[in-house]
Amino acid sequence: MNLIILGAPGAGKGTQAEVIRKHLGIPSIATGDIIREAIKNQTELGRKAQGYVDQGKLAPDNVVIAIIKKRIGSDDCKNGFILDGFPRTIPQAQELDEMGVNIDKVIDIEVSDQRICDRIGGRRVCEDCGCSYHTFYKPAKTEGKCDDCGGKTLQRKDDAPETVLERLRNYHDQTEPLKEYYSKQNKLRIVEGQQKVEDTTALTLKALKE
Repeated sequence: MNLIILGAPGAGKGTQAEVIRKHLGIPSIATGDIIREAIKNQTELGRKAQGYVDQGKLAPDNVVIAIIKKRIGSDDCKNGFILDGFPRTIPQAQELDEMGVNIDKVIDIEVSDQRICDRIGGRRVCEDCGCSYHTFYKPAKTEGKCDDCGGKTLQRKDDAPETVLERLRNYHDQTEPLKEYYSKQNKLRIVEGQQKVEDTTALTLKALKE
């Protein structure tokens, strides 16, 4: 089964992709991870992507698509795969279709912007040991201090409210239209994200059977 998992930043799609990976025994392909791996290994495509990444830019579609095409052609993808983070735009989805890649289902994890802002905005990370906390879901025993090493806990720049809102704007502008694109192909399955991860997981596994 070839799947795409969609969802706004902070919606928990990565967690659900991992659940599906274990359930179906197929690889989960996170675009960011394979681009970083290509750069690390200094492949031809990795070198092309690095020039953009070093400038803080997204790699262009032709580079990303070439990397994806090579990855899904690997032996471990013969029985299926999960694309997490690709496609991000309608042109990327169209290119995937033109490559002859058949997508069986698209699982969209729906979480409101407000819940995402609350979820991401409350995250804190120890600057010394990297332990993660949340002001509501997993608070440190002493605010601003790591339970494990006593280091200072900070909000990452990526988790700052203004950054989260910008990422959500980009998602709504560029990626959310994919829902209609795949709905027209009768491939879209919507999963309403729940407060408890296990409840979202149950809905995700149900959607796979629909």
